[in-house]
Amino acid sequence: MIKANPLSLEIEYAIRDVTLPANEMERNGLKVLKLNIGDPNKYDFDTPSFIKDAVREAMDMGLNGYSPSPGLPELVKAIVKDERSRGNMIGPRDVIVTHGVTEALQLIFYAALSPGDEVLVPGPSYPPYVTYVKMMGAVPVPYRCSEENDWAPDVDDIARKISARTKAVCIINPNNPTGALYDRATIKAIGSVVKEHPNCFIISDEIYNLMTFEGTTPSTAEVVKDVPVITMNGISKIYLAPGWRVGYLSIRDVDDRLKDIREGIERQSRARLCANSICQYAYIKALEGDRGHIRETMGKLIKRRDLAFRRLNEIEGTSVRRPGGAFYMFPKIDAMRRGPWATDKEFVLELLKEERVLTVFGSGFGKEYGSDHFRIVILPTEDVLNEAFDGLDRLMRRKVRAYQ
Repeated sequence: MIKANPLSLEIEYAIRDVTLPANEMERNGLKVLKLNIGDPNKYDFDTPSFIKDAVREAMDMGLNGYSPSPGLPELVKAIVKDERSRGNMIGPRDVIVTHGVTEALQLIFYAALSPGDEVLVPGPSYPPYVTYVKMMGAVPVPYRCSEENDWAPDVDDIARKISARTKAVCIINPNNPTGALYDRATIKAIGSVVKEHPNCFIISDEIYNLMTFEGTTPSTAEVVKDVPVITMNGISKIYLAPGWRVGYLSIRDVDDRLKDIREGIERQSRARLCANSICQYAYIKALEGDRGHIRETMGKLIKRRDLAFRRLNEIEGTSVRRPGGAFYMFPKIDAMRRGPWATDKEFVLELLKEERVLTVFGSGFGKEYGSDHFRIVILPTEDVLNEAFDGLDRLMRRKVRAYQ
């Protein structure tokens, strides 16, 4: 047998791993209520027409070949304008257009990390933040996000865990999987901790930045001016086009501390040629066009958030914090302590088997801070959400009462 890189065999992605048994059910003709995947287009949302028209226009214009590795110059210009409008004072040379935020994260980690380095990641955290760090032989160190404080980062825990080995501190705002929205004071406090470690920078994932229910998402690079910040964003969530795989990273440096990392990122971007050219053109139109669809999207989501918040807190054995942004909720399985399930994964699989409701087990977002929870998306219609919560309620009634 030809051996694989053992690190590759350790990769897990809970969000898609749970679809395997669900797919088998569907092949057997069973209906599955899917609350598992953060793809608005799988539900009753669609990419705005003017953005889809731009893809067709790009093909007709002949943008079917390679683009420059950093991105189409017109798109880079539009990204710079958008970031500067939020106070992130970058220039065109600071932007790299990528195959979504996932590739942006890969480029950053592959350029910045060496074996033994540490990266502070939110706990719970979106899985690639752990996976890609480990692939470099580095160590992901989860920092606590406080459930009792609506999943806000515990800045004191960050201060305890940051060290001379820490290369970066990651922020996801609004957060996946919890839906937490971090305010300026929290971001500023994190920046103050990182400032004391000059060999450390901040990675700020702002892919959901305009998807907020109350308040706004602060730009980390605007709030934290004396620490290097790499910001990531893209077309997938706000503009409802996740399958187009277009995102970007922008580097707001301080005292040229990211000079080598910048070069490492640029070299990688040239080696992988470019991001999707025709979809880059559509992203220009998205950034420059009307954003009325965001109001429509959030109008739907706030009703679904309020419904999910009420239902989950009414069901015996579950509780949840109210999210401030994105389209996720991270309920706690209070009944775990009473004995019905050994793990949250066992709970999720039983909910799927018995009630045909598909969610994601919380430990897939980190065992230390994600266990005894599960993640749902609030993207389905209210009818589907109610049907799913009815199934959850039935399961809880059967299991919890059996252990009383």
